[in-house]
Amino acid sequence: MDSERWILAVDLGTTGPKVGLISLDGEILGWEKEPTRLILLPGGGAEQDPAEWWEAIRRATHRLLDGIPGARDRIAAIGCTGMWSTLVPVDPNGVPLTNAILWMDTRGAEAVARLWGGFPSIAGYRLDRLFLWLRLTGGVPGHSGKDSIAHLLYLRQHVPEIYRETWKFLEAKDYLNLRLTGCAAASYDSIALFWLTDNRDIRRVDYHPRLLQQVGVEREKLPDLRPAVEILGPLRPEAARDLSLPPGIPVIVGTPDVQASAIGSGAVRDEEPHLYLGTSSWLTCHVPFRRVDLIRNMTTLPSAIPGRYFIANEQETAGACLQVLRRLLEEPSASIEFPEPVLDRIAAQAPPGSGGLLFAPWLYGERTPVEDSSLRGGFFNLSLGIQREHLVRAVFEGVAYNTRWLLEAVEAFLGHRIDHIRFIGGGARSAIWGQIMADVLNRTIHQVQEPQLAALRGVALLAGVALGRLSWEAIPERVPIAATFQPNPAHRALYDALFREFRAFYRATRGIYRRLQRTLGRLSGEGGT
Repeated sequence: MDSERWILAVDLGTTGPKVGLISLDGEILGWEKEPTRLILLPGGGAEQDPAEWWEAIRRATHRLLDGIPGARDRIAAIGCTGMWSTLVPVDPNGVPLTNAILWMDTRGAEAVARLWGGFPSIAGYRLDRLFLWLRLTGGVPGHSGKDSIAHLLYLRQHVPEIYRETWKFLEAKDYLNLRLTGCAAASYDSIALFWLTDNRDIRRVDYHPRLLQQVGVEREKLPDLRPAVEILGPLRPEAARDLSLPPGIPVIVGTPDVQASAIGSGAVRDEEPHLYLGTSSWLTCHVPFRRVDLIRNMTTLPSAIPGRYFIANEQETAGACLQVLRRLLEEPSASIEFPEPVLDRIAAQAPPGSGGLLFAPWLYGERTPVEDSSLRGGFFNLSLGIQREHLVRAVFEGVAYNTRWLLEAVEAFLGHRIDHIRFIGGGARSAIWGQIMADVLNRTIHQVQEPQLAALRGVALLAGVALGRLSWEAIPERVPIAATFQPNPAHRALYDALFREFRAFYRATRGIYRRLQRTLGRLSGEGGT
């Protein structure tokens, strides 16, 4: 039976990798997580050590498999996913030449402005290059400098010796695949944020020579391209020894976390949406067409499903806002801690609307529906009557207001209303957040079972398709719904009014953030904070 064969799935996240065993029926049999360090640097740098990734994966894999008798002999395939727009330059031996540059890193913004800026321009992009990139790729590098191509250009400008010595520039999951198989390859979807591929024929994505020439990147420094749903190669002996696995297990090409989560949400039909709420957040769906919205910074890019694109968007900090709040509230010396269930209970003590307290969740800039790396968040309308429970609920609601702003942009992109949304990610474990999302968005929210493991489940289901043991049509029934949240009509007028004020707060303060950061940068001599 297919259910007797399992997939070993790896999801490399910002806070560390998860490793899970998933049956071909989509059942999560067990999983483990190991933390990794985040290195934040002056000027917008964000890095991690790939050696720490591998060691964390090794420890998590051993702990997982040691706890399930006979597991090592029942693994049918290995599938990797992970954070996207994270660059790993490696030498010919596959050894990283420097730390990985993460999706949060903004140091490449200057290079993007230099290559794609100029006069005449639209939305900050020189017209000739804008039209070329839109025609071939369906998009253009973001001004924020957080795309993979921006990381590459930053290295070329500021650490030229690393650029010269690089054999291949790889995305995070493609680096893991290199460790597992010895094969340097990228999937059609993982390579997209290099913005060097012709995406017009979704089944034949390849680098375009004119794009390579315009940016000045050598083709030989880039990995070969494969569909996400193919087998990349067998597990090589060195990696098998590290993980205590038999060599030769098939390793699939795999897909980044955004696309894996889409599959793991069960929303694989055209225009069927899911909302991810983790450190960051997004609201997306698969579509059969190409489209771009420069004003709201959204486009369609290749997905893991053959013949389909997905709507690419992201909001930078969602669950991260709750992590910051927890850090501010906790007092380790007094053993006062606030794990997530406690924060849920505290938030439930405050009334809807949090007594008029608004929270802006832009703690690391924003990408969609506005792209502004200088944007910063905070509380507004703070008064003497505000209690701890108001602060906590306001964070939940502020993320939901931001999601509603994104929902409006996605619906405009699709040209129709969305009524039902699948809910995944670590934040989706919270019932109160699910209800707040339903109330603020005025949409039905379906919480997926074990929502924090959607990417693990997704890459495992992708492996099932790659092995020929699962069809795309069968995936939705393998992703159960744990709870459904309906909008409460009694809260409709209140949340409509507060959402209008949320938007007004952005319009009134966006210039302040830029001026403040310029001032701080001038005084410190280190740039913005």
